[in-house]
Amino acid sequence: MWNFEEHELFKTPNEDENAVPVLEALEARQEEILKRLYELMAAVEGISKMVQTPDADLDVTDIADVDCSASDSTAVTHLDELLGKHYGVLRDVVISANPCKPPLSLFVLHRLLCRQYKVLSSIHVHSSVSSVPAHLLKCFMEQTRSYSRQEYQLGITLIWKDVSKPQMKFSVQNMCPIEGEGNIARFLFSLLGQRFNALTSTLIDSWIDVAVFQLMEGSNKEKSSVLRLLNNALGKTSWLVGNEFTVADIVTWCAVREMGKASAVPDNVLKWMNACENLAPFSEVLQLLDA
Repeated sequence: MWNFEEHELFKTPNEDENAVPVLEALEARQEEILKRLYELMAAVEGISKMVQTPDADLDVTDIADVDCSASDSTAVTHLDELLGKHYGVLRDVVISANPCKPPLSLFVLHRLLCRQYKVLSSIHVHSSVSSVPAHLLKCFMEQTRSYSRQEYQLGITLIWKDVSKPQMKFSVQNMCPIEGEGNIARFLFSLLGQRFNALTSTLIDSWIDVAVFQLMEGSNKEKSSVLRLLNNALGKTSWLVGNEFTVADIVTWCAVREMGKASAVPDNVLKWMNACENLAPFSEVLQLLDA
């Protein structure tokens, strides 16, 4: 006859006491394995970025690693929405730019992102470029605080390369590059989590296009016309799009600066530029340009 008391399903708790330490040891080992797996995934991701992209022939003559600590980690959820959850692997935005025409807006946006996230930044020199000015090799600035790779919330890799326009990838294995300083600036600013209604977004895009295609790439006549347009607009509002600072202000400020005529701009534009430069990210970029 079957003895219920001897069957495993009906053993008393005392009979299973020896199993508890074994289970705890297994759980601890599982956690350690997962931790090591995440570290391995992060390392593989870093190697993959160098091997499986068009920049596989990188000749790294100068590398600068920078870490920036975040003052507000609550927007990490927004990063998950735009870049996907990282699951222990660093989400890296890779940008290629020509040192002959450095994208100033990238430097400003990098500093803004560093205020919000833990950012791991790297600067590389591609073999297509013979030399890069020293200040551009330090354009992300040096920071003292560091984290383990899996603790960083965002990676920004800048590659100085012989390209006609800045290019960006954030999923290096399965996306075409995003081209143009204006488009890259739009994307990076979106990582800050600010949202705008349709009208405001349209105005922002319009000013960015004017800055890129007329101030940066237009004729002298177009540039003069845009400066007058800016002066009229800034006579009514503090910033280009109403009373709120946006990426349009960043890109347009950079475009006016690149013109090399900051001292000859109309009064309202000059007042607005001074307001921008009173903000730390802009003043730090000015120090970089003056170096």
